[in-house]
Amino acid sequence: MKTLNELQLAKELIRFPSITPVDAGVMKFLEKKLKRLGFKTKTLEFKEKGFKPVKNLYARFGSRSPNLCYAGHLDVVPPGNVKDWTINPFRPTVKKGYLIGRGANDMKSSIAAFVSAVSVFLSKNKRFKGSISLLITGDEEGDAVNGTKKVVEFLKREREKINFCIVGEPTNPNILGEMIKIGRRGSLTGKLVIYGSQGHVAYPYRANNPSTIIVNILKELKNIKFDNGNRDFQPTNLEVTKISINNSADNVIPATAEATFNIRFNNKHSSNSLKKRLNKIFKEISKKHKSKFKIEYRISGEAFLTKPNKTTFMIQNIIKKITKLKPKLSTTGGTSDLRFIRTMCPGLEFGLVGKTMHKVDEAVSLKDLKNLTKIYESILQNYFK
Repeated sequence: MKTLNELQLAKELIRFPSITPVDAGVMKFLEKKLKRLGFKTKTLEFKEKGFKPVKNLYARFGSRSPNLCYAGHLDVVPPGNVKDWTINPFRPTVKKGYLIGRGANDMKSSIAAFVSAVSVFLSKNKRFKGSISLLITGDEEGDAVNGTKKVVEFLKREREKINFCIVGEPTNPNILGEMIKIGRRGSLTGKLVIYGSQGHVAYPYRANNPSTIIVNILKELKNIKFDNGNRDFQPTNLEVTKISINNSADNVIPATAEATFNIRFNNKHSSNSLKKRLNKIFKEISKKHKSKFKIEYRISGEAFLTKPNKTTFMIQNIIKKITKLKPKLSTTGGTSDLRFIRTMCPGLEFGLVGKTMHKVDEAVSLKDLKNLTKIYESILQNYFK
């Protein structure tokens, strides 16, 4: 069996301008590559009102248990101002030992490394006890509505069994081998609107300024000390991300004021417990100021922790052997699609160094790309011993 080169495959994937949630043909391209390796594939396109349709891919080699799954995404964030790049972001280029291009870091190169590792593994192991699967989405960088979440729901309906999942997100802050993610904080976003009453600034007693009310509420929110964190998680944190008052006149007290905030919370809380606490604050302060409010919440995911098992420690030891670093088991950072997959099976995240993700001249070290391929191949060899 002909093996696939990780660098060549990464270049090929980066050439597709798959800016979320646009597919640009990249899913079909990867599907063809996997079929040639002997995978059975299924393209899963999901639609939901108010959101753009998204193409996803589930591919499986073999039918026996255990089933080791790799999950990743082929959608990328927009490149921004192309003139700020030293290259065309969708014409990958190697410079000074780095592959540059949008998705080089997050996370087309990781997918290329795993597919390359699978091709090497299959060339050495004609028969092995188990299955290898890939769950690839085109909706990780966007709304995450028609992506992995719906694929997981589909697989559950089909009674597909996954025993362990590796998500290939760029988990390392600075050096390959530093960090494995075994959980993530939850994410709750709130959009708050305060309704006052409009009036002339010279006669404030004839109006009810919503900006005063919203400032008091935001101050109260920022003064909350949710917790001190714990052994596995950072402290819960709230950040105000937007403050908006739609007022074109300087001598008019506005009728409404809006603010958006986000809370990254650990496993001492749930989205419901946080909403109850916040709603109480909104009610008390609004009542005091004789105003009304509206709050809309969006929950990206609950906090979760995957208890390390023998597979976790096996992967940790392989990474240490190849990189000479013992990776820390961490829950730092934002959300990932493991928040959906964990409802099917245990898992972890390990991929490249994340320093340049979402930046101009996003890049991956060729050495890291080669070592990640070695790590993934060694994981396959040891998992199916």
